[in-house]
Amino acid sequence: MANEKIALISLGCAKNLVNSEQMLCLLSDAGYELVSELEGADAVIINTCGFIDEAKSEAIANIVDAGLLKADGKLGKIIVTGCLAERYRSEIRSQLPEADALVGVGSYGEIADVVRRTLDGERPEAYADKNAPVDEVGRFITTGPAWAYLKIAEGCDNRCAYCAIPDIRGRFRSRPMENIIAEAKALAESGVKELILIAQDLTRYGTDIYGRRALAELCRALAELDGVHWLRLHYLYPDEIDGELIDEIAANEKIVKYLDIPIQHINSDILRRMNRRGDGEFIRALFSDLRERIPRLVLRTSLITGLPGEGEAEFEELCEFLREAKIERVGVFPYSPEEGTPAYDMPDRCDFEEAERRAGLIMELQNGIMDEYNAAMQGRTLEVLCTGADGGYLTGRTYADSPDVDGTIYFTGKCEAGQFTKVLVTGEMDGELVGEEIDE
Repeated sequence: MANEKIALISLGCAKNLVNSEQMLCLLSDAGYELVSELEGADAVIINTCGFIDEAKSEAIANIVDAGLLKADGKLGKIIVTGCLAERYRSEIRSQLPEADALVGVGSYGEIADVVRRTLDGERPEAYADKNAPVDEVGRFITTGPAWAYLKIAEGCDNRCAYCAIPDIRGRFRSRPMENIIAEAKALAESGVKELILIAQDLTRYGTDIYGRRALAELCRALAELDGVHWLRLHYLYPDEIDGELIDEIAANEKIVKYLDIPIQHINSDILRRMNRRGDGEFIRALFSDLRERIPRLVLRTSLITGLPGEGEAEFEELCEFLREAKIERVGVFPYSPEEGTPAYDMPDRCDFEEAERRAGLIMELQNGIMDEYNAAMQGRTLEVLCTGADGGYLTGRTYADSPDVDGTIYFTGKCEAGQFTKVLVTGEMDGELVGEEIDE
């Protein structure tokens, strides 16, 4: 049985993290010792993102840094997995020779064999079909306390003009509902209280294997599991949100009233250029309908500034929409030209510096909206999942806070990490809510 030491670095999104957790489980089952430090490890797996330039640069920097440790004799082999390995196979081989093995997104299940072969002196490459059904593999949960991601589908069919994900991750494939429920049950039995449902497109769930949208049905089944307290929905595409889903979100007490709906823009011409379905008026009507039907709803969205064709008028329309809609959580990214995508060859490209400037203006505007939201929370009692302690305060997340992307509430009390409690909001500190635990 193997007993070599293996480290793993997980980069990119939550979906990538789930793949990292699956690889950790497979490696442990194969007898490898999992370690957190690169120095002294027999091999490191770098699970990369290759979505935009910033992510690619981060992945390359990690490979180069690992290569320096390897050259100094402080690290053994380097195995590159994930989206960068899938997208830039030949480039990594020619330009990053420190990489000893490559694993594409269809071959995570082969990781133990790849590690073995690499440690034995081979330089393997594993690239199975990225359009194959999703592998059902166990996981080592690395998040917490008391929360975990639950991936319900893989790949994407949306073909947004700026995005290379369909080419990297393959077509959209739903996991069978019974497999998802079985995994969720096991997570709940292990102490997970919050399940964060993730996919490139949650709202398309079921259309490929059941011939219908089945997200609402899945949520009803997950809500029946003992131990599950919160269900959080990430990445709902606006054009696939139907009345059944809205009704389920509104009525299901376990679904937190927080929806992540990436709209990318509001100008209809820019949306058309992006190959997004639905125009600006559709998005405005949808958000209005959601707020009317789901009390105290918190919305999160992602935006892109500087797509070719975005001028001052289109950008100002986006800013005005944010002032009116007062979306509580916003992430914004300057447009990153990605080779192989339709937007890459579009004329009227905005300078990257200007796209960055516009993204900064969006965040300035959003800071004011967040100040208004925090002010409205004063005096309210909120349910909080305690996540730990920091600087004399307990820390936690409310229903309005998704991990790693949103805020933290700091409060006094005796709650332990992983427990839910009630917190009276009494103030704010550096843009974050502050409160005190109360007995009810």
